Amino acid sequence: MSREEFPTDDPAVVTCGLPYANGDLHIGHLRGYIGADAFDRSLETLGQQTAYVCGSDMHGTPVAVNAEQEGVDPEAFALEWHEQYEETFPKFGVDFDNYGHTHDETNTELTREIVRTLDEAGYVYEKEIQVAYDPDADQYLPDRYVVGTCPYCGEKARGDECDEGCQRHLEPGEVEDPSSSITGNPAEYRERSHKFFEVSEFSDYLTEFLDGLEGTSNARNQPRQWIEDGLQDWCITRDMDWGIDYPGDESEEGDDLVLYVWVDAPIEYIASSKQYSERVGADEYDWEEVWKDSGEIVHFIGRDIIQHHTIFWPAMLEGADYNAPRAVAATGFITINGKGLSTSRNRAIWADEYLQEGFHPDLLRYYLTTTGGLQQDVDFSWDAFQEKVNGELVGNVGNFLYRSTLFAYRNYEGTPDADVSEEVHERIQDAVEQFRTGVNDYSLREVAGATTELAKFGNEYIQRNEPWNLVDDDPETAEQVIRDCVQIAKAVAVLLEPIAPEKAQQVWEQLGEDGQVGDALLEHALEAPPAEFDEPAELFEKIEDDRVEELNEKLAERVAAASDDADADADDAEADADEGSSADGDAAEAAADLEAIAEDRIGFEEFQDVDMRVGRIESAEGIEGADDLVRLEVDIGVETRQIVAGLKQLHDVDALPGTSVVVLANLETAELFGVESNGMVLAAGEQADLLTTHEDAEPGTKIR
Repeated sequence: MSREEFPTDDPAVVTCGLPYANGDLHIGHLRGYIGADAFDRSLETLGQQTAYVCGSDMHGTPVAVNAEQEGVDPEAFALEWHEQYEETFPKFGVDFDNYGHTHDETNTELTREIVRTLDEAGYVYEKEIQVAYDPDADQYLPDRYVVGTCPYCGEKARGDECDEGCQRHLEPGEVEDPSSSITGNPAEYRERSHKFFEVSEFSDYLTEFLDGLEGTSNARNQPRQWIEDGLQDWCITRDMDWGIDYPGDESEEGDDLVLYVWVDAPIEYIASSKQYSERVGADEYDWEEVWKDSGEIVHFIGRDIIQHHTIFWPAMLEGADYNAPRAVAATGFITINGKGLSTSRNRAIWADEYLQEGFHPDLLRYYLTTTGGLQQDVDFSWDAFQEKVNGELVGNVGNFLYRSTLFAYRNYEGTPDADVSEEVHERIQDAVEQFRTGVNDYSLREVAGATTELAKFGNEYIQRNEPWNLVDDDPETAEQVIRDCVQIAKAVAVLLEPIAPEKAQQVWEQLGEDGQVGDALLEHALEAPPAEFDEPAELFEKIEDDRVEELNEKLAERVAAASDDADADADDAEADADEGSSADGDAAEAAADLEAIAEDRIGFEEFQDVDMRVGRIESAEGIEGADDLVRLEVDIGVETRQIVAGLKQLHDVDALPGTSVVVLANLETAELFGVESNGMVLAAGEQADLLTTHEDAEPGTKIR
């Protein structure tokens, strides 16, 4: 791995977090795979040797649980979804060089080899731990067979992750008040022997690794707190019969133990690279040069799996003598009309559904890569989709390409015989540099911006020069202007390809170019276009208002229908659980949009001890190195308090001063990212809707 800017002389690999092979794909999934694909294509446009690899995650409890519910074998269940993913991804231009799965022979052998290496190096040990056990089902409960309370934040948690609270990875035995998702009954902890990976030994290495890590700031900063808190060793085996057996396990209960899914899942990145290398030959792409020598490894992931990719994974790679990632780019989540995705309530835009509505996949690729920064949450709505398509693609890019090439065809039957002007040559060079900078900053929005801003310049250039008024009076100048415009059109095609590959190819062919625009390099943006080309067609089609209304109605009806079904299912599941039969409690809980009211009540005297005051934010500024945190100065009447709040990605920080808020004033002080926080600003929900008062209560007024 080098620290040179892309392109480098070393081969690269781009990966995306593996999809669990247990359900349909929606646009929340597609954001990562499209983003990684666009980045890989961008690297190729720079001239970087690279491969884009991935695979289906066949193991783990989500697959086992769903297969069990359907009464089928986990392998057959997962393979069916794997095959569906193989068919779906290409429909969105997601062009993997290799797409494998974690249950194939390559990944199985590599996983055992790496774990064996870690074991022989002394990084793995055996330890007796407390594991949840369901006495009614007479079995130990791995991961998502366990639900309970997070010991760190008190929120509801699964057996391996506090998914609704602090997002921490949880080890077996950590969840408090465990219950079984099999029977819905309380579980009990029993002693059990498991294997542990000594992550704590890599603390200094991981600190140094994070110091040099590229990608998004959340992937660098979030793990530092875990290291500062003290790394806990990682249990790498589970009580299941679906997964990869621990290599050479000689424990008494070894036959019942498999490797934790997060051991073999990232190893699929290596396995898939190896499969690609074996298919094309090491002369074309050498997986060992990438993973064991000096390759450039770039991971695109969801931000909920940062810990796995910046703590556990690099520690495994270092312990087994493999290369560490150069970059980890962690994307934000997708919401629908301001609300979180809910598969149980059908509040999602499904991949197949999008295509069935007749929209071109490149429109979605453009929307997902240009709406917000990579690590920010993106809210999808059909209205916003329409606005972006009509304004930026139809009104800007498509408008320039069609009007300029159509004029060139009708008046010159192609590219006029003239040289590119110095002004346009320099403007294209600027766009090329903007593209290059965007790639090296891991900013797909900047990569796309190089294209859209160049097209905007093209529209302004043709409008300023009015070649239609020059054809008869000053034909030489008219030829010069249109020659410039055709060159801009070619540059737009080259720069657009990573974001919208099919549409870019359409432009390429309309200009009379041979081959694939995906094979073009940045320097081709300034090479002369063909002298002749045919009459062009319009590239993009406007989305009408009535079409959006129809789509909004469909979504609302579907969500309402699914909500009714989910509520009925929840009632049935609760009844079944009361009778002691096997019920899917997780599905019922996941169906609820709102958190259940806490059963434990507090007395009035306890409530009187809570001191909440009206406050007014006087100033706000982001905290350096923290993705979400803002330092606020809040006037609470008797004094002005410094409070740290996680509002950066959910609010316009510059607009916060002057906002009235409710402050929990007698909360113990805390230190976050080195900044003392003296109180808490109250907010509702995942979108941090700030609580305030209906009237203009003065700062310091007590909430009663």
